[in-house]
This record gives sequence, C-alpha cells and structure tokens, in this order.
Amino acid sequence: MTSQTARSGFQQRQFGTLTVIGWTGEHPEDQRDMPFLLVYSLGDGPDGPEAGEEALRAMLEQVGLPLGTELVDGTAAGPQIPVTLMVEGGQAVVNMPHFTAQYPATPEWLTAVGERGVVYFMFATRPWPEGTPGAPVEEDALREFVNEEMMAGAAHCLLPVRALRK
Repeated sequence: MTSQTARSGFQQRQFGTLTVIGWTGEHPEDQRDMPFLLVYSLGDGPDGPEAGEEALRAMLEQVGLPLGTELVDGTAAGPQIPVTLMVEGGQAVVNMPHFTAQYPATPEWLTAVGERGVVYFMFATRPWPEGTPGAPVEEDALREFVNEEMMAGAAHCLLPVRALRK
C-alpha cells in the first residue's frame, strides 16, 4: 500500500494491514454452498483502529460502495461496480480502487465458485485484530466477527467470477 492522500482526505496508510479471508457456507434459499470473501483491516494503522475504520468508510463511499446490508449486484446489467474478482490457478484476486489482494483459495471454495460463478464479497470497516494473515481461523471466531454489527458497517457485493482469457 502507498500512503498517498486521496481526494476525500483519507490516507491509505490509515487502513493498517488489510487482508482477505474466504469460506463457503450454505445459502438459505437453495442449500448449496456459497463462496464468500471478506476484506478487513487488522486495525494496526498508525493513527489507531478508529482512524482506520473512518478511512475505510471514506474510501468505500468514494468508490461508490454503500455501507449496510444492501447487496450491490455486480452480475446485473447497468452501471459497473468498482470491484472485480478474477480466479485463476487456485488464486482469487480482488481488484478495486486503492486495494488489490490475493486469496489462496481452498478446494471447497473453488468448487463453490465453479458451481455458482459468483462470490458474495464483503469489505468490513470494523477492524479484526485477531484475524491475522496466515494464521488458521476457527469457524467460531469467524462467526463471532461476522455478526450484525460488522455486517451493518460493511459493503456487500455479489461479484461475477472472471478468468484469464485463453
């Protein structure tokens, strides 16, 4: 990440360490696995977790992603959303203004992606210091973090999965 100041006044360094985690879960409408991706901050920015949360809110607002439980459908015809997802060689790459991340996908996640062709993507503004990159995350800890409070302050998108053209 660079520490450039964006037009809204936030500085990317304020985000702290941003990371991405993926999992699958049963979709309530059809009982099939849905692949999820969640981006969150560790809250370790130089100005503290509150400043990081504020900076993330400003960034998401600037790029046009609403916060709350509204699902932005990136598969629908109409204006393009500023988030793309490419899956290739077992890696998922999330691309959006001010942020790019790779997720080394699990076989279960890749199977769900192959069956659905879409991913439920969330960008949390609330920090999660316990979600250290590279460390295993227990299902209960993830469930505890992904609660109503986190969901209400996050951006939610349904992203079509793209692959490299051959």
